This record gives sequence, C-alpha cells and structure tokens, in this order.
Amino acid sequence: MSPFAVKALQLLLSLSLLIVLHELGHFIPAKLFKTRVEKFYLFFDIKFSLFKKKIGETVYGIGWLPLGGYVKISGMIDESMDKEQMALPPQPWEFRSKPTWQRLIIMLGGVTVNIIVGFIIYICIFYFVGQKIVTNDELPNGFAVSQTFKDLGFKNGDKVLKLNGEDFENLNDLNRYLFLRDVNSLTVKHSDGNTETISIPEEVGMTMFKAGELRPFQPVRSNVLDTIIPNYPAEKAGLLKGDKILSVNGIATLNWASLSENIKGNPALEVTLTIDRDGGLETIKVTPGEDGTIGINNFGLEYENAYKQVKYGFIESLGGGINYGYNVLTDYVKQFKYVFTSEGATQVGGFGAIANLFPGTWNWISFWHTTALISIILAFMNILPIPALDGGHVVFLLYEMATGRKPNEKVMEYAQVAGFILLIALVLFANGNDVYRWLFK
Repeated sequence: MSPFAVKALQLLLSLSLLIVLHELGHFIPAKLFKTRVEKFYLFFDIKFSLFKKKIGETVYGIGWLPLGGYVKISGMIDESMDKEQMALPPQPWEFRSKPTWQRLIIMLGGVTVNIIVGFIIYICIFYFVGQKIVTNDELPNGFAVSQTFKDLGFKNGDKVLKLNGEDFENLNDLNRYLFLRDVNSLTVKHSDGNTETISIPEEVGMTMFKAGELRPFQPVRSNVLDTIIPNYPAEKAGLLKGDKILSVNGIATLNWASLSENIKGNPALEVTLTIDRDGGLETIKVTPGEDGTIGINNFGLEYENAYKQVKYGFIESLGGGINYGYNVLTDYVKQFKYVFTSEGATQVGGFGAIANLFPGTWNWISFWHTTALISIILAFMNILPIPALDGGHVVFLLYEMATGRKPNEKVMEYAQVAGFILLIALVLFANGNDVYRWLFK
C-alpha cells in the first residue's frame, strides 16, 4: 500500500474515532438531562446519508461529507438552522427549556471528552510502551547549531547540560522548549571541553519562526552521503550514496555541518571534493548551483536508534501521561500566536497537513500518539469563541448566566450563519494552502 493511502486511512480512522467520541460528549449529558437528540451523525449528510437508522427518538447515521459530525438537539440554534422548530413554543424536552447550567454542560461535553481522550491515550502509551529519551550519551558528537544560535555564542559540537540552570536530560525536547517555553539560559559544553552558560533572548521563539529555524539544534551528522538527488550537480559529477567526503578544496570536513558550510561558501564556483569510496581515495570536481547546493544529503539515519527507552509503572504513567498531555495542550495554545503572522498564515494546513502528521507506514504507536495530539487540537479549536463552534455557544451561555437574560434569537441565528461562513472560509483557505504546497513546493 502506498504511503499516501496509509496516511489517508490513518487520518480517516483517527478523525472518525475522535468525531464520534466528541459528539458522545454532547449526546450523553443531553440524554442525562432528558433533552431530545434528533440526530447523531458521523460526517455531514447534506441531501443524503450513506447509512441511517432510527433507534428510539434518535436517527443514527453516517454522512457522505467527511468534514466533521454533529448531534442535532431539539430546541437549539445550530448548523441545522431549523427555524420552524424554533418558531414553536418551547417544549420541556428541548435544549432551550433546560436550565443554563445544564445547557453549558451539554455544550462543554465534546471538548471535555476530547481532552480526556488525549490524556488517556498518553497515559496508556506511557504505561504500555514508555518514552524514548535522548541524552548526551546518545549524542557523543553533540549538536550542529543554526546560524541564529551561533550568533548567540553556541558552536557546532556543543553538548547541552542545563536549561534555566536545571539538569536537562531529554534532548528530544530542546528545540520545542526554545520555541514555545520560557528559556532564559542554556549551559553547554563546547567541543574544546569548556563549559559556558549562554543567555537566551526573550523573543527567541519568534526569531526562530521568522528565520525558519524551528530545529536550531540538530545532532551532528557524519560526512557520509545517504541521498543523491537526481539531476543535481552531485549526480552529474558522479557522487554516489555511501561516499564519505573528506575535504572540500583541501579543507577537512569532519561532519555534515562543516561539509555543508564549505560547499555553500562556493556558489557557482567549481570545488574539488576528496572522497573515501569503499576504502579508496578519489577526487571529484563539482560546481554548486547559485544557492550553493549540489544535491546531496545526510538525513541522520545513524541516529535512528539513538535513544533510551524508559519504562514506567502505573502511578508514574498516570502522572506522566497527564503532564505530557497538559504540555501538548499548552504548547499548542502558545504556538497559535504564530498563525497571526504573515509567515504563519501561509503555513496553516488542512486535511493534507493533518494526514502528514501520520507516518507513511502503519505504526500503531505513532497512530495513537498522533490521534492524542489531534484530539487535544480539536478540543482547543472547538472552544474558540466562534459562533458555530462549541465555544461560540458557550459565550452566549456565559452571557446569559452573567446577565440573567437570554440573547436575542435573531442575533444568535445571524451569529451562527456568520460563524459557519467563517469556518467554511478557513477550511477552504487551509486546504488551499495544502494544494499550493503540493503543486509548487
């Protein structure tokens, strides 16, 4: 099965599971408060359904448009815009007849379930699988550092010892902490053996984002080629996968960072490479393009298994999973601010971007990790104060609780229409970005 098909199937399975659970979060409290639920749908059933069956007072079904799902609750202004029902006198089983606190619980049910589901998945992963962490023992050659951080005083080969004065063990988290957390200092050990504590600017996350350096610290990779890009100068010059480049114009290349810098320093100028090929030395001349590249790469496959597997007991998993889920949620909220920049708007993604969160081969651990992440994202997105989302309904309910007056139904109808139009526009924009990236990047 192709990677595209595997990602698509994982996306469909994950979203179907999360949508059903989210809608159950509304359905269950509605039933507990004796509120009639007319429909419970996975996906939208505009004009027709793929499947439907009425059980009791509720029609359960699967729609054909996979953009979400819904429960239709009697006496509620929602995406169904059932004006005829709302024009009739309120009935005891209707949403609008229930006390405000009950309506608030019903509206918060979906978001609550998504948060709980995300946390439970992380707890299970911690308990059954554990966690992969990376320490300096797994990175004997330290980190290669981006230019922004070199300007701060970091150097290639640095080993990170402390963050904000505290021991920092899981180096997998380093770039994420720098991007989203309050990091004011890093203590590093340079390759010459000297230890230094370097201050981090307050707005370093935005600096990283604008510079396109979201992974400024990457393990030092070797100077062995694992990829030769077709139709680039390297292929035409005769470079092969597995070649070890020892020098560029006589300047030694001890790792990938120095190799890349030496080649990029000679855009459009012929360079002489000394290579080790199967134990023998060869010399190859190649001319980099205007961008200083020749079409080679080392994706760090030597670090594929460079991690330490840590296992946890039940109590540790409980605390660790909840803490991990909480950090995922807060990190996502923090990075949301980048959406409102010109660079961030172009990176907003739709279903294609979500599908790319999954690996191209089926892996259940990765599937559940990604499903937990999407569940938490759905919770946050749904609680945004936008009419047509749960958060929009919550705003009106909080207004009612604070003032003792119900909002005007006409105002709520217009807000619902405006919110729905906004959501459709956002969906089109996000998926348009996916199409643009697929065609032109």
